[in-house]
Amino acid sequence: MIKKYFITGTDTNVGKTIISCALIKYFVKKGYKTIGYKPIASGSYVTNLGSRNDDVIKLLFSSNVNLKYNQINIYSLINSTSPHIASMDEKIKINIKKISKNLKKLESLGDYIFIEGAGGWFTPLSNNYFFSDWVIYEKISVILVVGLKLGCLNHALLTIESIKNSNINITGWIANHLYPITHRSKEYIISLNKMLKIPLLGEFPWIKKLEKTDTSKYIKFDF
Repeated sequence: MIKKYFITGTDTNVGKTIISCALIKYFVKKGYKTIGYKPIASGSYVTNLGSRNDDVIKLLFSSNVNLKYNQINIYSLINSTSPHIASMDEKIKINIKKISKNLKKLESLGDYIFIEGAGGWFTPLSNNYFFSDWVIYEKISVILVVGLKLGCLNHALLTIESIKNSNINITGWIANHLYPITHRSKEYIISLNKMLKIPLLGEFPWIKKLEKTDTSKYIKFDF
């Protein structure tokens, strides 16, 4: 049976793509057909083949299922801002049914699908619809990436409370060091472990040479 997980973060730029790729590689190593799906991406660029996004490309190359770019990304928006603003700039309406339809196609091709969100849990896709609404509708289990920095305790607790109130399963959380030195990071992790009351799936250090590092080794929990 296909297993699906939605990767959200306590904020934007907290390492969702790094963690998503690590999760994909982790299950590829275990022999599973594993796919990364980022239906909406902001901050893309124009090529001869159309709009492309670096995060989507990283997911594509981490997967061990032979897929094309457009199969794992529906909307590559140019402006690096909230999808509902970027889509208005480009006069594009984000179609939720299209995202769900494409997900169903991917489900027939793999054992695991890791779906990377955009920004945080309450990222708007329109003026009255959030990415979280789609996750709730699809009933996808959530993995929370916590960027370790001042304020992360509040951000993580608020995000987890909202997810729990949505009656969505939370698989666990992953701690990600955003800087070479994070003030009180050990205390942050200890506190979050006690307060969140969900499994810690891994702790990622700050990685200087990401392209030369096997990030899958930082996943420490089977699920």
